[in-house]
Amino acid sequence: MFESVAVLLAEHEDLQKQLSDPAVHADAARAKKINRRYAELSQIKSAHEHWVQAREDLAAAKELAKEDDAFAEEVPGLEEELASAQERLRRLLIPRDPDDGRDVIMEIKGGEGGAESALFAADLLRMYLQFANQMGWKTEMLESDESDLGGYKNVQVAIKSNASDPSQGVWANLKYEGGVHRVQRVPVTETQGRIHTSTTGVLVFPEVDEPEEMQINQNDLKIDVYRSSGPGGQSVNTTDSAVRITHLPTGIVVSMQNEKSQLQNREAAMRVLRARLLARQQEELAAAASDARKSQIRTMDRSERIRTYNFPENRIADHRTGYKAYNLDAVMNGALGPVIESCIRFDEEARLADLGDQS
Repeated sequence: MFESVAVLLAEHEDLQKQLSDPAVHADAARAKKINRRYAELSQIKSAHEHWVQAREDLAAAKELAKEDDAFAEEVPGLEEELASAQERLRRLLIPRDPDDGRDVIMEIKGGEGGAESALFAADLLRMYLQFANQMGWKTEMLESDESDLGGYKNVQVAIKSNASDPSQGVWANLKYEGGVHRVQRVPVTETQGRIHTSTTGVLVFPEVDEPEEMQINQNDLKIDVYRSSGPGGQSVNTTDSAVRITHLPTGIVVSMQNEKSQLQNREAAMRVLRARLLARQQEELAAAASDARKSQIRTMDRSERIRTYNFPENRIADHRTGYKAYNLDAVMNGALGPVIESCIRFDEEARLADLGDQS
């Protein structure tokens, strides 16, 4: 069992040598990538050492128990410790998404329900910002299109982490959030107290670490500038600072107008474009590798209804994992951890099952 560990431990040792080379740190993107992998393998190394030690302790206790009953009493506890160490190592050996350590760009868009959908988009944004704060992540508003009642027709935010452990990365935790979020509640515009069902869409893209990682041919871009406008078409400024970039080969369009500077809006638009191109590239690779297992929880179908937020019952339910709880008020204030953990565990179980089928 765990035959692959030797290869991973050798890779860990090699990465350790690379990190001691000053030349590696001269390339920030390369150093960041190596650090992520080193942190991941360090967990495996530690877990493997624990497993080996637990196995040796159990073997020693069983041998000594033949002559001394006192050691026999230790055996059940050591067996439990070995089983726990074995399970932890087994889970760490599940092939990890190589993008888990990346930061993300999240886009929240109003859907069915008009004004109520836009208001719920603002609620979801607040929920994610609160969760990010609890995780010690940094957030940056990139673009927002406010509705008349104070919600968002569309809002984009960058979420960043300094964690070297990929399992604590933003993408590792938020990649499952993409899809349609359904809300059931009495809208502020409802005069007769009737419960309405509305939907809001969430898109999550892993962010490109460095511009050089995703080279874009300038000849493939169509760049338009125009005057920014706020809710109701009210002019935000009198200069052509808003930017719309169209990537001609893919048809992807990104618009930015939050900043007063055309240059700042262009830089923000390019960040989002790179993230979308990276996501598109990954989806094409996943589709091409038809024999590779696709996540049973994070699908490429962005129209999938993944979760329901029922305010009258204070209930939140994830339709993919079966998770259900009656603490929606706390979740909307950022207590999203258990919901996300259910997604991670569900996906891990599916991956473990696949590993079992292959063995």
